[in-house]
Amino acid sequence: MKQVIALFALISFLFITVPAAVPDTPADPSKAIRVTPKAPVFTTKERHDELKRRRDKVAAKMADNSILILISAEPKIYTNDVDYHYRQENNLFYLTAIGQNGANLVLTKNGGSVGEYLFLPKRNPQFETWNGRMLSNEEATGISGISNVIDSANWKDFIAALKEKKEFSFENASLTGPSAPASVYLLTGEDEREYGREQALAEELSGYKVENSEPIFADLRLVKSPYELKLLQHAIDITTEALGRSMGVAGISDWEYEVQAEVEYTFRRRNADFWGYPSIVGCGENATTLHYVESQGRVKKGELLLMDVGAEYQHYTADITRTFPVNGKFTKEQADIYQIVYDAQEAAASTMKPGSTVGQASRAAANTIEDGLVKLGLVTSKGATYDFEFNGQTMKRPQYTLWYMHGWGHWIGMNVHDVGGYGTFAEGMVITNEPGIYIREDALDYLPDTPANAEMKKAIKASFEKYASIGIRIEDDMLVTRNGVEWMSKALPRSIEDVEAFMASASAEMRGRR
Repeated sequence: MKQVIALFALISFLFITVPAAVPDTPADPSKAIRVTPKAPVFTTKERHDELKRRRDKVAAKMADNSILILISAEPKIYTNDVDYHYRQENNLFYLTAIGQNGANLVLTKNGGSVGEYLFLPKRNPQFETWNGRMLSNEEATGISGISNVIDSANWKDFIAALKEKKEFSFENASLTGPSAPASVYLLTGEDEREYGREQALAEELSGYKVENSEPIFADLRLVKSPYELKLLQHAIDITTEALGRSMGVAGISDWEYEVQAEVEYTFRRRNADFWGYPSIVGCGENATTLHYVESQGRVKKGELLLMDVGAEYQHYTADITRTFPVNGKFTKEQADIYQIVYDAQEAAASTMKPGSTVGQASRAAANTIEDGLVKLGLVTSKGATYDFEFNGQTMKRPQYTLWYMHGWGHWIGMNVHDVGGYGTFAEGMVITNEPGIYIREDALDYLPDTPANAEMKKAIKASFEKYASIGIRIEDDMLVTRNGVEWMSKALPRSIEDVEAFMASASAEMRGRR
């Protein structure tokens, strides 16, 4: 019998109504590893005001004589009768804080009047026996602040009435709005995997102007409120402790998965929802693979360990990377590369403030990396290029992109790669600052055999052999403030000196805890 694991919906409910578990003792400032501070706690009024503010902003962007529909995320099958951890659709959660499967939201706007209607499955004792307690209508109102709660058994009738442009009426509830709205807002982006039902419904709504509601949410979610920042900071704080503990056990671990276990143990111990993305824990050559998630390699003294991890707390995810020497001390070659990446982070951060652009920060990081690689002999000269093939044609790219091939940063929030366009910074935006350098052993093996490439390979051969298999990324979560930028993940060491000092202290602390 296939079971939808509704227990996770109950957990989401508890996240909102009960303070999260916290450490038994406060953080000890004499300790290197920073224990996660207490989780933020909000009053019912604070939560209701925040959610109402969001819904009002969405309604303000809707055309008059329109309706907006948000559909609960579908459970995802892991295998046979086992589901993945259930996670509510972000925008529905953003407006309701309801994590339960089967909840749908309808907003109507008619003559300037806005209606809010939450469809919710009726409690089912038999279902609850197997899967955990469901929300009552009163509890859903208590969480969301939405007073109009309708049994989701009426959902099909509502959709049928919408298609047929009939009045919406339900037993023991009323839904007032345009009987035949001119516009219907749905999440109809390009991703069929997440929004396939919305796309199918859009095709069935003949005679309507169907609007994609994604741009509305992208604009609103791009700038975080103080309420959101408290949740995001807590996710970052959990991740900070997880990385600190992992740096402390790396020297006494044999395998990457042992270090990863310390991360995910800390996530659960501090009541994170889950991880925001699969943990990346790569030692030595594995650190040169950007999305290495196997964690099956050896942890070897003398090599670097790259860890890119992020806890998710109440739908907000951190994203932090640290690269550090397993034995606690950087070699000269490792330090050479690390310092360039560190300097690139600093250069990017120095440009960030309201009114500056993502492009400026990105270019500052890239220019710093290119200059550093020229000095190390891994790039022949400033502005030098190499040949690559694309669609049967030979084209040119900057040489430094052989070693720094990804973008500088991305928004974070309810997605690890959150929504919103990459233009001008404004106060309240949160973005990652994550330059990196990856000297893959086979990076030069698959380049086109051209005279320019042969000349480049010859020129950088000695340096390439010197730095081969070193992969370094440093990633921090940056909040744009009124006058500049705040490093939200500043509690974790970054500089070479601070990392080495932290490794010594954290290793001693973890030996006493294991």
